[in-house]
Amino acid sequence: MNGLSGNSRLVVAAIVAIAFAGLAWADAHGFGGAMPSWYLLPVAVLVAVGGTDELIRLFAARDLRLPAWLLRPMAVMTPLAAAFGTQAFIAETAHASPAASMGWPAFAFTLSTAILFAVEIAGYRPGSRALERLSASTLILAFIGMPLAFMVSLRLICVENLGLEQTGRGHLGILPLLSLVAVVKAGDIAAYAVGSWCGRHHMAPRLSPGKTWEGAAASLAASLAVAWLLLGGMIELPIHPWGGWATFGFAVGLAGMVGDLAESLLKREAGTKDSGRSLGGLGGVLDLVDSLLFAAPVAWVLWALGR
Repeated sequence: MNGLSGNSRLVVAAIVAIAFAGLAWADAHGFGGAMPSWYLLPVAVLVAVGGTDELIRLFAARDLRLPAWLLRPMAVMTPLAAAFGTQAFIAETAHASPAASMGWPAFAFTLSTAILFAVEIAGYRPGSRALERLSASTLILAFIGMPLAFMVSLRLICVENLGLEQTGRGHLGILPLLSLVAVVKAGDIAAYAVGSWCGRHHMAPRLSPGKTWEGAAASLAASLAVAWLLLGGMIELPIHPWGGWATFGFAVGLAGMVGDLAESLLKREAGTKDSGRSLGGLGGVLDLVDSLLFAAPVAWVLWALGR
């Protein structure tokens, strides 16, 4: 049974990796005349909707019903604001300022929070658990929507001329986003492989019994190795993240592990092993992207401060 589960995990992981690689290639090359991020935005939308639905189900397990009809479009609106806000309001010859690009999702997040309050105010009744719904709904938007916006912003960071002529000396293309995904996922794979093979010392037994200190050490080592391969001088880069490849690999890899544990906390409180079953052996959408959620803002700030 464990062998079948492991095979299912490998098959689904391979399909997801191939699909993402194809979309990333099309996005990086502007296939068919598409603007930067357009091929990857559907991925952000799917993750936003799937992750929101899974968190809604986790809260339902705690007998808290949340307004899915509101939260789904709000979670989608936040990362979309990073793409369309940036591309619509920056002149053709201007740089895509990282701070400016994140201003739009910050506005979308604040507007969404205000709408949630307005809905609760309009239907308020004593004892209706309005405060709990507001807290849980805001947590979903912060845990899903904002990290996805940072990922979209990473795709557009340091891009000159947000059209097809991306040839300026500050052009980094899709590398900042890929550096996040590669560093974090290398850490995930190493942690799983080494933890399963020789993990003996549990890192957080009450929270996630499968995670070990041996796996954590392997995860950081793999993250550092991939950061060195991508950012350590093997590729000619116009700009490097702040602190260089070592800082990037360590900080982003560590943030990825914290994100993984954060989702474990939510699942443990809801009394479930996986966030969902939409990805077969991999579990749910959140089980796939959890380590990216806290790592995304860390990668963003390191690239935004880079020289």
